[in-house]
Amino acid sequence: MFSSPRAFPRYTGGPRLALPPQAGYRTTMERRDFVQFLAGAGTVAQMGAPAAAQPSAQKTRLYRLDYFYYRQGDQAGRINQFLTSQMPLLTKHIRTVGVFTAVMAPHTNTTLVLTGYTGFEQMDAASRAIEEDPGLQKALEEFERGPEPPYDSQQRVLLEATGFSPEVVPLPEKPKAPRYFELRVYHAPTVRQLRLVHERFAGPEIRIFHRSGVHPILYADTIIGPDQPNLTYLIPFATLADREKAWDAFGADPEWTKVRADSIARGGQIVNYNNISLWRATAYSPVQ
Repeated sequence: MFSSPRAFPRYTGGPRLALPPQAGYRTTMERRDFVQFLAGAGTVAQMGAPAAAQPSAQKTRLYRLDYFYYRQGDQAGRINQFLTSQMPLLTKHIRTVGVFTAVMAPHTNTTLVLTGYTGFEQMDAASRAIEEDPGLQKALEEFERGPEPPYDSQQRVLLEATGFSPEVVPLPEKPKAPRYFELRVYHAPTVRQLRLVHERFAGPEIRIFHRSGVHPILYADTIIGPDQPNLTYLIPFATLADREKAWDAFGADPEWTKVRADSIARGGQIVNYNNISLWRATAYSPVQ
């Protein structure tokens, strides 16, 4: 989590959720707040939930990336055991859940939990329902038992889906092997240039992606987290070889060469750096 409040970019390519100007995160938390952290109580407590109800038919507008960092030893096993045991509870109250382990990331001993919500009120309702479950405290006691803490630290990034983002949904059939997921964060120097990133993606770039074999399941702006303003997107691949083949095809596409040159001529280097990490879905993750 983050040590100080961050300013939010005014533009995200679509209607914005109402956010208070000084929302931020504590840098530490009690271990027994683990489920609150997963379910989003900390976010809602600091931001406040809107008064209007969020119908379940609404599009998922908020996504969270929760990173749990651990060391060699039994911490990874304890995290997986806890999440496996509580997955029925989590999926009952949270509309999107994905759990991934790092393949290539700044900290390789990391579990990433993706969750999605219609808005802040639905996030708050999920947290309350999960905390009231009678089996939860027993599971937490087991999770925290032992001389070492169950994980060392955690970090949260809050995203708002773009207007052109698809819904993140489980596959109709579970794949034979968990897929790989590439997480890309494209940092734009200015909010104006982020707008141009949105326009390029929503226009020709997604079309070129799809014919190249790149099929992102989420496009979103970071509204709390590092490297703002940015566009964050998540791409599944069946194998790492499929990933290499798709990106090679994209890079060689003549339309992409023209689109990139046109965007530079119009707005300069609208993406001045990007962060790329690779993850693999756990066997128990609903999003595979």
